[in-house]
Amino acid sequence: MPITVRDLRALKERGERFVMLTAYDYPTARILDEAGIPVLLVGDSVGNNVLGYETTIPVTMDEMLHHTRAVVRGTRNAMVVGDMPFLSFHTTIDEAVRNAGRFLKEGGAHSIKLERPNIEVAAAIVERGIPVMGHIGLGPQSVHAMGGYRVQGRTEEDARRILDEAQALDKAGIFALVLEGIPTALAAEITRSVSAPTIGIGAGPHCDGQVLVINDLLGLGFGTYPKFAKPYADLRRVITDAVHAFRDDVHAGTFPDDAHSYR
Repeated sequence: MPITVRDLRALKERGERFVMLTAYDYPTARILDEAGIPVLLVGDSVGNNVLGYETTIPVTMDEMLHHTRAVVRGTRNAMVVGDMPFLSFHTTIDEAVRNAGRFLKEGGAHSIKLERPNIEVAAAIVERGIPVMGHIGLGPQSVHAMGGYRVQGRTEEDARRILDEAQALDKAGIFALVLEGIPTALAAEITRSVSAPTIGIGAGPHCDGQVLVINDLLGLGFGTYPKFAKPYADLRRVITDAVHAFRDDVHAGTFPDDAHSYR
């Protein structure tokens, strides 16, 4: 039975923490789903983790729908959340609703995520029966406006603004709220003050759930990792070693051997 928005709310009420991971393709989605991960986010982070863009800003609706469909095909039990890309919900409410609907109608997702604290847009999409996950704090789509990937909410004024945004989104009917790049104490206060489950990424340990980019978790990144990311494996090294071993076997004439040839 697929995870629903009511299941996530029940986890918060029982004080049970949960995880969300990004997924961008069928095999990864299938592995994560079979591992019991309850929520899969088809993030616009596909841009800089899979498509080779420097930021998430160039990602298009068509690209997001393409990857969402692949993730949905690999999923049986997890809730799939489609991430609304830059400029897909920034112009008019009608366009925002239409694009949100495309994630469900064309992509097969169960819900969508809005990165900005646009209360009016969130409320309009919720009103149409589309579950909305909010996202406040550090927003990669606003990296240029924020002057880089900077922690948000460190001043009293900024913290108050972010808390107000969280509470307004909660009243608008969101089913969950991502808190990114904010101080631990602020995330804890938001988590206590909203009914929707909070999901932290760079927001400390007091959120109801935690999310990581799957490439960071698996050690598939290039260069350094964000402070909040913990690689639990080094698949980049595993892949490199496997490729080198294959190359060496071919050069030596030991692959394919009899076991891997037809007679």
